[in-house]
Amino acid sequence: MVRVMVVDDHPMWREGVSRDLAAAGYDVVATTGEGRQAVRIAAAARPDVVILDLQLPDVSGVEVINGLRAELPGVRILMLSASGEQQDVLDAVKAGAAGYLLKSAGLPEFLDAVSRTAAGDTVFTPGLAGLVLGEFRRLAVEPVDQAAPKLTERETEVLRLVAKGLSYRQIAERLVLSHRTVQNHVQNTLGKLQLHNRVELTRYAIEKGLD
Repeated sequence: MVRVMVVDDHPMWREGVSRDLAAAGYDVVATTGEGRQAVRIAAAARPDVVILDLQLPDVSGVEVINGLRAELPGVRILMLSASGEQQDVLDAVKAGAAGYLLKSAGLPEFLDAVSRTAAGDTVFTPGLAGLVLGEFRRLAVEPVDQAAPKLTERETEVLRLVAKGLSYRQIAERLVLSHRTVQNHVQNTLGKLQLHNRVELTRYAIEKGLD
């Protein structure tokens, strides 16, 4: 028998979902309307699946996901939310939710989603699956910051001053370096970042918040 916990701050909705789950043969081991309490209760109730609302009065759904997964690493979390906003969906999935279902779903769709979540599937309201897949594809092909070329402390310092619009001579005076040394730092930085000129270097620095 699959053990389920329901977390939703609307009592009527929470009770209705719990009744539907019990009628379908699930063991509803706990219900609550607060995120922090959900994490505490889950540690004792040890549900297999948590049905979690995104919007809670005390903490965000994402914080609850993090707390639940810390307490019960194997728990499966199905978001049941009124929000179909792209960022809400992506934040929940990135935090570790196994699926995301809109509250507009019918009962058969909801019960099927719970069953599939318990079985280890990833479940989404139609349309949201493509959104999530597209985001993870984008992340897979985008360069990761951690993999970006590492600049030395001095190169970063020079880059920041370039972005502020200082000339090589002004940078040399500011850092007490020779004009040639500053040029060498800039050339090395251009090479590492695969950029071609000072304009591109300035744009890169601004994008990275170094200006």
